Amino acid sequence: IDLPSNDDIQHSFIKRKYQSVGSYADDKFTNSESRCHIYSLPYQFDTFLHLANCFQGGIFDKVRSLAMTDQRPFEHELFDKISRDFPFLQELIVLNSKPQKNKQRTSKLITFFHLVKLDLQNVHIDYVEQFLLETNTCLPRLKKLDIEYEQLAIVTNNFTNGAARYNCSQLRRIVMHEPYICGENFHSYFPLL
Repeated sequence: IDLPSNDDIQHSFIKRKYQSVGSYADDKFTNSESRCHIYSLPYQFDTFLHLANCFQGGIFDKVRSLAMTDQRPFEHELFDKISRDFPFLQELIVLNSKPQKNKQRTSKLITFFHLVKLDLQNVHIDYVEQFLLETNTCLPRLKKLDIEYEQLAIVTNNFTNGAARYNCSQLRRIVMHEPYICGENFHSYFPLL
């Protein structure tokens, strides 16, 4: 299948008198499907849905809520780009069941300065490590976390792992959709719950 390039897509809108358009086309097929995301520039909305690996970047300073989904794994570099391109992001939803390929966490520390809500309910455990371990990501304002209890217990080593304590220390709410029994150190690990 021959798909148009990002430039072709953007030029087709400009020819129709649209001022400025951004786009990204997914050229990596999964299940014989491909997708294209087209949006006006400057981006004026507070929500950005369906961000995928083929995201080209840009400045999205009005966006407060972002949902990411893809059939391919998200890597550390994409989260770094998102932290820079969405500087005032307050809510992040990650949907991805594929394990990360590059698990060498030698990259620079990523900081989401304004992130208060993080949804990791439907992810591979690699993304829980990506966001909760302070060697990967800094979340100084995180207040609400949606997550599976089992993944949280594993990454925090039954709520004893110091490397996840900082990003969890400001949490005021944890949402888990399955029944669970709190581990011995659960409440001391999350002092504001």
